[in-house]
Amino acid sequence: MRFKQAGKVYYFDTAGIDLKIRDDVIVETSHGLEMGRVVVAPREMDAGDAADQPRPVVRKAGPADIENAGALEAKAEEALIEAGKMIAELNLSMKLISADYGLDGNRVTVLFSAEERVDFRELVRRLTRRLKVRVELRQVGSRDEARAKGGYGRCGRELCCASFLSEFTPVSIKMAKEQELPLNPVKISGSCGRLMCCLSYESEHYRDTKEKLPRVGQRVTTSTGEAVVAGRNLLKETVMVQLESGAVVELPLSQVSF
Repeated sequence: MRFKQAGKVYYFDTAGIDLKIRDDVIVETSHGLEMGRVVVAPREMDAGDAADQPRPVVRKAGPADIENAGALEAKAEEALIEAGKMIAELNLSMKLISADYGLDGNRVTVLFSAEERVDFRELVRRLTRRLKVRVELRQVGSRDEARAKGGYGRCGRELCCASFLSEFTPVSIKMAKEQELPLNPVKISGSCGRLMCCLSYESEHYRDTKEKLPRVGQRVTTSTGEAVVAGRNLLKETVMVQLESGAVVELPLSQVSF
């Protein structure tokens, strides 16, 4: 199950409750009761699926639970407004991202981003007095900020991290080089300012394909004679070759020997 859309998947014991995908359930966590949504159909777990014995589901969420969760979302928005006012008063260099109340309403977690470490102890004290609940402030990185805020990427689709990506995987500039993309930070960076997560999706395919294709500048043999590789299309697995006549043609790999 997940607590947030595209959030990490956690495993819980169904405790004999009949559950199916998209059911809302109430579970006990280290922070108290929380409501989440079933995203994987109940099944027998493999030994490696969870590091510890999963906790049991408390109950399937009812209308009262769902109504309560909605009311807490409204309270969380109010908490953000109050926190914003106090941040301005204290002149703190931090940017608020989101706030979430626990299901019992006795705790609120506020996420924020900042370029440097921030001493927010006075902010916590003031918020605690104002909201009369336990307040936890948590600083997150640029990727988590993008996930929490959502938005659309340069591809025109909803951000991967906000729609389906459960966990972040390492992305390196080497992946962009393997795909022969322009190494312009503006073109290969996401809204978070980091390298786009999607660079890792086809990295292995590009790497394997490059090993099969001749290098640019390499001499090859074609059905029309000797040629020099002028370019490659890694997705189509074709090469652009310049013939001795000067003509440039695109050929499938099957028609090129090297």
